[in-house]
Amino acid sequence: MSAVIAGSIAVAAIGGVIRGATGFGGAMVMTPTMSLLLGPIPAVVIALLLETFAAFKMIPTAVRTANWSTIAPIGAAACMTAPLGGYLLMTLDPQLMRRAIAATVVVFSLLLLAGLRYRGTQRVGTSIALGALSGVLVGATSVGAPPVIVYLLASSDRSEVTRANLTLFVTIISLAALIVMTWNGMLDRTNALRALALSPCYFGGVWLGNHLFGRVNASVMRLWTLIFLVIVSATVLAL
Repeated sequence: MSAVIAGSIAVAAIGGVIRGATGFGGAMVMTPTMSLLLGPIPAVVIALLLETFAAFKMIPTAVRTANWSTIAPIGAAACMTAPLGGYLLMTLDPQLMRRAIAATVVVFSLLLLAGLRYRGTQRVGTSIALGALSGVLVGATSVGAPPVIVYLLASSDRSEVTRANLTLFVTIISLAALIVMTWNGMLDRTNALRALALSPCYFGGVWLGNHLFGRVNASVMRLWTLIFLVIVSATVLAL
């Protein structure tokens, strides 16, 4: 048990540092490893709770700045399909879900390493389809934002609008998934207390990562973060 606690603390701290330094990757770091330590359901719940609270301070600015015509169809579709992802997480074999979580992180990390970019025109139909896919993935694995991130980064919006869009989208889908998990009994007292116990480590890591931002080349940091994610998740997948 002591090894599980020590491992969870270390993973939460590393996830926080990466989240603070790069603006993404907290859940991608935490969920695969914690699924090995604690099981898939606690790992997804804890990662979503910590990531959601980390974004809260940015919400007021994001609400004022975001392009709602872009975010609304994506967020609505994701909220509608998040229950399907939660159902898969709750009903499928834990070993299968652990491997699915790790495989999801490996695939998304490799795609981002390859420099994947969306080249098409942003349409309502495309937004709904990507939002629906993201909702299922977030509900099942906590890692569902990368397809939409790639899509939103291709927008002609100003950088501050794109950042606000990303912040709002991640918050919306995380809250939707957490509501589903609460309804299904997955977000119970035990998992909530686990997230609370790990929050000082995670937010301490976010604080440290924020201080590293600007002192370390952002492109280099993103590159090594993605390589790290591939190595860790591939290891979890192989176990």
